[in-house]
Amino acid sequence: MIEAEKRKAIFLLHQEGMSVRDIAKKLGVSRNTARAIIEQEGTIPKSLRCDKQRIEEELLRRLHQECEGRIQRMHEKLTEEEGIQVTYPTLTRMLRELGISAPQKTRCDHVPDEPGLEMQHDTTLYRIPLGEQRVRLVASLMYLRYSKRRYLQFYRAFNRFRMKCFFHQALTFWGVSARQCIIDNTNLARLRGTGKQALIVPEMEAFAKQYGFGFICHALKHANRKAGEERSFWTVETNFLPGRQFQNLEDLNAQALEWSTVRMEHRPQGKGRLLPAKAFEHERSLLIQLPNHLPAPYRVHGRAVDEYGYASFDGNFYWVPGEDRQPVTVIEYVGTLKICRDRQCLAEYSLPADGVRNQPFHPPGLPAPRHKPRHRKKPAHEEEKQLRAISPSVGAYVDFILKTPGIYRHEHLRRLLALSRKMSAPLFIQSVERAHKYRIIDLPTLQRIAQLYLEQGGELPRVEIDENYRQRETYLEGSLTEKPDLSIYQTPPDHE
Repeated sequence: MIEAEKRKAIFLLHQEGMSVRDIAKKLGVSRNTARAIIEQEGTIPKSLRCDKQRIEEELLRRLHQECEGRIQRMHEKLTEEEGIQVTYPTLTRMLRELGISAPQKTRCDHVPDEPGLEMQHDTTLYRIPLGEQRVRLVASLMYLRYSKRRYLQFYRAFNRFRMKCFFHQALTFWGVSARQCIIDNTNLARLRGTGKQALIVPEMEAFAKQYGFGFICHALKHANRKAGEERSFWTVETNFLPGRQFQNLEDLNAQALEWSTVRMEHRPQGKGRLLPAKAFEHERSLLIQLPNHLPAPYRVHGRAVDEYGYASFDGNFYWVPGEDRQPVTVIEYVGTLKICRDRQCLAEYSLPADGVRNQPFHPPGLPAPRHKPRHRKKPAHEEEKQLRAISPSVGAYVDFILKTPGIYRHEHLRRLLALSRKMSAPLFIQSVERAHKYRIIDLPTLQRIAQLYLEQGGELPRVEIDENYRQRETYLEGSLTEKPDLSIYQTPPDHE
């Protein structure tokens, strides 16, 4: 493109009478270019870009909202789900021109990479919708610095045992390990000190030694030492989470595994358009090769066995084969559970799905035990349903009971249902309405109310109030405090 000053010079020389041939020779341009500039009077023409491909603005705005402004995820949904083949730079330009998005400024430090030397690990918190509920989860991510491979999983809670399980799953999945792992100053692996002076917990140091690496803490307020890990979390926020739906924790982890180990493996990374899968093949020979059968991390728990042969663990009940009811040792692995006694494995169970509680389990292939666990929780969902079916006023009383702290709600509902079967429905409804009016929970009091209704023929006498109550000593002592809030009572007894 001819500069503005040269264009102006060509037009001025033409006005002074110089021929096109001499102008082209002196300024080093072709004759046709000189003639075109003279016709344009030395100005730069405005070029109008004609887009060969157009995308509806409504579609772009909808995808931008669904993907929470993450353009990378928008590009994937356009090409894979909408069938619109558009390049990423074209998409970003369209969004800028429409005012949907603005360029973001980022900053990071660059440290030279060395194949086989370093991997990075960190965790962060997200609130992710699982089904219809938004849940607080911990994201744990492993990152191979040179080849840019990732391994992502989510947990309800993340402790030292979960950290061991995650490292075992990630490294055995890859089959290799780097020589050092950069972490922040987390107390899950750090005993005391910070940065280079950090002392690693002996338990975690021995664990890392099995896989051939060592933990290294970065300096305080120097998170860019593991910039690849921090950038990976940004990719999770901008590319993995937006526009996806998760039914439960298992579905979330299955999608996270596929995204981090399959999709991101063949996606070009950085300005050099590096493919992690190909870079890993080059780096593999420089990494530490792991044995095929590494012992999985585990935790040991002591448990008692009830008279029906069940041992409780994590809110569920597992049957112990045999007739011996002596205490057992429960060994917790990544996804399995072993019940042992005297160094012998009595049963092995797969851990249930996330959220399963209060359920009995028995070994597959064996007949189910005759009895249920002794300490199994007994919710009163069926009793609650039957009470609500009596009348709306009884349903309102059930809501009042469920909101009242300090009572055994399920047992209370079962006793209330038993009481309803001892009297007629109109009498029970009338008694419940009066109990709810005066906020009475005690069932014997409810029985006395029903008895009064029977004795008085369906109408209770007016409540008698001693007008001299203001002269009582207890009333005078209480008058020094703030007046109680009586708005919770719909109709005071003295107005009945």
